[in-house]
Amino acid sequence: MKPKDTFFSKDFSINCHGHLIELNTPKIMGILNLTPDSFYDGGRHNTRQGMIKQVDKIISEGADFIDVGGFSSRPGAALPDFKTETERLKPALEYIKVNYPEMPVSVDTCHAKVASFAIENYKADIINDISAGNIDPEITDVIASWNIPYIAMHMKDTPDKMQADPKYKDVVDDILLFFAKKVEQWQAKGINDIIIDPGFGFGKTLDHNYQLLAALDVFQSLELPILVGISRKSMIYNLLGAGPEEALNGTSALNMFALGKGADILRVHDVKEAKELIKLHEKLYLPENSK
Repeated sequence: MKPKDTFFSKDFSINCHGHLIELNTPKIMGILNLTPDSFYDGGRHNTRQGMIKQVDKIISEGADFIDVGGFSSRPGAALPDFKTETERLKPALEYIKVNYPEMPVSVDTCHAKVASFAIENYKADIINDISAGNIDPEITDVIASWNIPYIAMHMKDTPDKMQADPKYKDVVDDILLFFAKKVEQWQAKGINDIIIDPGFGFGKTLDHNYQLLAALDVFQSLELPILVGISRKSMIYNLLGAGPEEALNGTSALNMFALGKGADILRVHDVKEAKELIKLHEKLYLPENSK
């Protein structure tokens, strides 16, 4: 049986300011954290020199998107104010748009004013919201008015409380129902391009994370692109008795599994390694290799 005849074959595209990006093969989103306290790379890229070096690296290694974040969403983190978040974002957004104008830029924020700022001033292509509109409901109005793609992630509570004691009746069913209801609301607002992210590590225990990943293909029933963000997270390094610095091998193993379960976008710290994964995955599953 050829992959195009299987449940895992999809034909998605997203519209970034009139530029249609096909998701018929998996894509890579490189992470640019501009905060002093992100769990893995906090403080590494919040100087201009560090930011430029990381942007150049992400793009030279073949990322399809770059995700720029001005706040930390690690467990226990407090959300910054508008001024702090935008001051962190501005240099990177300006540098990318001047030096890499064709690179689609995603802005990682859950605040409507920050989203508007990034779109109006720097023509941000995508908004990546860890709260799926729960922290600032007006963000979905911004998305709809600009008609840009929306990455919506499931998070239980807020970053400062999400890991206190997360409980679900059934983590997969609960999150699937969450998205089904939300997607209906967003589409009614006129949001056309929605990408869902199950939110690994955001209000989930270690077991919840692995239950979600094992059942990732269930989310294809929503008929929307799926983003997976597990890069160097505690669900990997805690299980292995290591730290985020030692979690690349585990990240690669689980990202390959996620691709097999239907992931359309991998959000990663390590672009080169993710690019190699996708090349191997495509060699296995491209239709011409299945004859």
